[in-house]
Amino acid sequence: MVSADVARNIVGIIGNVISFGLFLSPVPTFWRIYKAKDVEEFKPDPYLATLMNCLLWFFYGLPIVHPNSTLVLTINGIGLVIEGAYIIMFIICAAKNTRWKMLGVLALEAAFMAVPNPCHVPVLCVQWKMLGVLAIEAAFMAAVVAGVLVGAHTHEKRSMIVGILCVIFGSIMYASPLTIMGKVIRTKSVEYMPFFLSLVNFLNGLCWTGYALIKFDIYITIPNALGTIFGLIQLILYFYYYKSTPKKGKNVELPTVLTKNTVTSGNVSVTVDK
Repeated sequence: MVSADVARNIVGIIGNVISFGLFLSPVPTFWRIYKAKDVEEFKPDPYLATLMNCLLWFFYGLPIVHPNSTLVLTINGIGLVIEGAYIIMFIICAAKNTRWKMLGVLALEAAFMAVPNPCHVPVLCVQWKMLGVLAIEAAFMAAVVAGVLVGAHTHEKRSMIVGILCVIFGSIMYASPLTIMGKVIRTKSVEYMPFFLSLVNFLNGLCWTGYALIKFDIYITIPNALGTIFGLIQLILYFYYYKSTPKKGKNVELPTVLTKNTVTSGNVSVTVDK
């Protein structure tokens, strides 16, 4: 009879494979951006959200926070590298205004803070203000990490603190597909919600929910259960509106949300229209 640990590892490995595929799903989008040297109507939100998600889950998976979470740690480490590459390319190809907005969000993410994007700041003074915010938020991030590692002396407390942050940010990320789903309903078109990405997103959430339930981990369960639900809704919408989608010579591929929470809980990149 297969033990719970073996079953969990098997499910986790399958989840890693699915999540890796999900991380690579925006490649066609970025190849298009690279060739055009323009981000067109694509938005950076999905990649910024996924980067934040991977960062939190990578921290959660560290042995000093939550032991025996190698699968969570590895896939989110890979996700950090891939999403970082996407964001760098997006910044390079983005217009000046969009570029600084992204840098502002990245600065805030570095501090583990869910605060509004400072997009209202005039472009001419954004550079210096964002550099200041980046320095402040980097210091805050260091304080948060130090607070968790120094102030929480047991794995249980560390896992709880970081896990709650993961649930909050993972749930926000999983909710991001609501924008694209709303667009599908308004336009009666699934052009911007590819079937494959919706399917993989659903399977990813389902797999990681199963992983979390085998040896119950509420912090992984909550965001991935949400991801499973939203993924299922996306599939239902796809089949409902597929026939009413206008046929075009060239379809645009956009990422959907990952969730995977990355494991984890959300590793998905969601596509959002501009």
